[in-house]
Amino acid sequence: MAIIKQTNKKTGVTYVYDSHSYWDKEKKQHRSDRKLIGKIDPETGEIVPTRKKKEVVGTDKESSARIKTLEANIAKKDEELQSLRDKVSNLQRELKDKDRILDKIRLIVTD
Repeated sequence: MAIIKQTNKKTGVTYVYDSHSYWDKEKKQHRSDRKLIGKIDPETGEIVPTRKKKEVVGTDKESSARIKTLEANIAKKDEELQSLRDKVSNLQRELKDKDRILDKIRLIVTD
């Protein structure tokens, strides 16, 4: 394993890599892998690690707590929805009753 420094000509930034050499049996040649360590700070000359890939936001505990909260909200909304459906059903029954009464009144008035 070796440390390689490589400067980007466009930006002037020097990157530091960890190089690992190995023998490729198929091609019968030496090969190497590089892994980026970081870049060199021009003021201090120290290696500054590059940022890691974005981590998943939230932990399992936070996720499960969020899921429980959402499930409780869904249950509450389902209850509200059922209550509204019951009210609509009652109003439809009342409307039918009033329509029947109106029909009877019309028959009386037209006779």
